[in-house]
Amino acid sequence: MTTALKNYLVVTAGYWAFTITDGAIRMLVVLYFHLLGYSPFEVAMLFLFYEFFGIVTNLVGGWLGSRIGLNLTMHIGMAIQVIALAMLMVPESWLSVVYVMAAQALSGIAKDLNKMSAKASVKTLLPQHESETKLFKWIAVLTGSKNALKGAGFFIGALLLQTLEFRGALAVLSASLLLVLIITMLLLPSGLGKSKAKPKFTQVFSKAPAINWLSAARFFLFGARDVWFVVALPVYLYSVFNWSFMQVGSYLALWIIGYGFIQASAPKLLRYSHHGKGPDGNTAKLWAFILALIPAFIAIALSYDVQPQLTLVTGLIIFGAIFAINSAVHSYLIVAWSDKDKVSMNVGFYYMANAGGRLSGTVLSGLIYQTQGLTGCLWWSSIFVIIAAFLSIKLPR
Repeated sequence: MTTALKNYLVVTAGYWAFTITDGAIRMLVVLYFHLLGYSPFEVAMLFLFYEFFGIVTNLVGGWLGSRIGLNLTMHIGMAIQVIALAMLMVPESWLSVVYVMAAQALSGIAKDLNKMSAKASVKTLLPQHESETKLFKWIAVLTGSKNALKGAGFFIGALLLQTLEFRGALAVLSASLLLVLIITMLLLPSGLGKSKAKPKFTQVFSKAPAINWLSAARFFLFGARDVWFVVALPVYLYSVFNWSFMQVGSYLALWIIGYGFIQASAPKLLRYSHHGKGPDGNTAKLWAFILALIPAFIAIALSYDVQPQLTLVTGLIIFGAIFAINSAVHSYLIVAWSDKDKVSMNVGFYYMANAGGRLSGTVLSGLIYQTQGLTGCLWWSSIFVIIAAFLSIKLPR
């Protein structure tokens, strides 16, 4: 086994462990605070700082990674997540909305430091002579497996809550992640992804048109998902279809796991296996236009009351599959179009746009659902994807 492959596997394993805790803590917070009597919308608002601080972290994290090394930023992210988990282990009377939002803010910082570090590391670990196809495969496996494990984290969080209760579950998660942190610190080389030149903070804002257009498209792509996923869908399934809370959580978990598997399989599905070439801007544009059709069709079917449960459940699975391909192509392009010395800053800038889209989608999900219902959220989802598709026209081919 080559050193690069060994380091890639260590980074991936660390990312996997972190992702399971990230999914588990979200399910723990959702279920526990629902049991305390919080409405679904109030529960969703607990994650507002989680998304907001993701924007800030990605902006600063890429610059920080290029100065101190990606292995160090990844480990800082893990340590912050351990602290965020420990913060929620206090007595129930301390768990005010503001306190939980603060803990979620730390968790958001930790998640985006970890994600930026793992994604950017792949570019630095892959030997210069390797093909674009191999880079696409490495990125797709890392990203897809992460999403599948986040869905698994939902199940683990619910299981731990049922067997060990809230604080016991948090204790297991924090202790496990601390152990992973120590192991990866021992196995990874220092200075991974550290830039030879010391970049200035002003350089975090990309001057490359391709990076800027891709980041703008990413903003609307992820806004299009979260505008129905975060608040509208769980509330609709619970209140209109009368699903139990566990049924709602299980569907969301399975949706994310399936999405992750398809994302990991994107290189095979798109058949980028010859001539050493990967996707380009044209690929991103094509799949965005295809994706825009799905929420529009679901919204029309719901408006005419055409098998609502079957239409919604099946339609959103199809949306997830096509969305996964869009996301995999984007994740590859940001790394492929970045120089090794600038990869952490470009990835950080790009995921800042990603977090901005998620924050907008989270807020709009509650607002639009209250005023226009789920069909309104789906129409806005379609509009967001169309904007992403038109922005993708500007991407290099």
